[in-house]
Amino acid sequence: MGDLAKDINSTFPNNRVKAMLNIIYTSNWITSCQNDFFKDFGISPQQYNILRILKGAGEPLNVQIIKDRMLERSPNATRLMDKLCAKNCIERLPSEHDRRVVKIAITKAGVALLDSIPNDLNTGLLKNLNEKEAEQLSNLLDKMR
Repeated sequence: MGDLAKDINSTFPNNRVKAMLNIIYTSNWITSCQNDFFKDFGISPQQYNILRILKGAGEPLNVQIIKDRMLERSPNATRLMDKLCAKNCIERLPSEHDRRVVKIAITKAGVALLDSIPNDLNTGLLKNLNEKEAEQLSNLLDKMR
C-alpha cells in the first residue's frame, strides 16, 4: 500500500491538506494506469468514455449531450470524436432538417472495439479495498463534492 508522505517525501500542515494532495496524486496515478491500459487498444480513456456513452444511449446523440455525460469534462471532446471518426468507431449523422445539427453514432467497429476491452479494467485499481471500504470511499468523495 502507498504512503503519500513517503511517495512524495513531504509532510503536511494538517490532514485536510494531506487529503487534498492525496486526491490529486491518486487521480494522476489512476490516469497513468488507464492510459497504459488503453494504449493496447489504440484509444484514450476519454475516447473509451465516449464510446461507452454512445453504446449505452442506444441512439445517436448530439455532441453537447456526449460532453455533458463525460466523466472528465474535456474542452477537446470534438477532437477526441474526430480521432474516433478517423478510426471508424463513430460516425457523424447530419440532420436532414437543420445542417447545423449533427448527431454522433457508434459504428459496428466501435461496438466491436468496446467488446474487445475487458469490463474489469478498473477493478485492479481498487484491489486493496474491500467492498465496505470502497463504499466508504465513494461516500466520502460524494460528500466532498
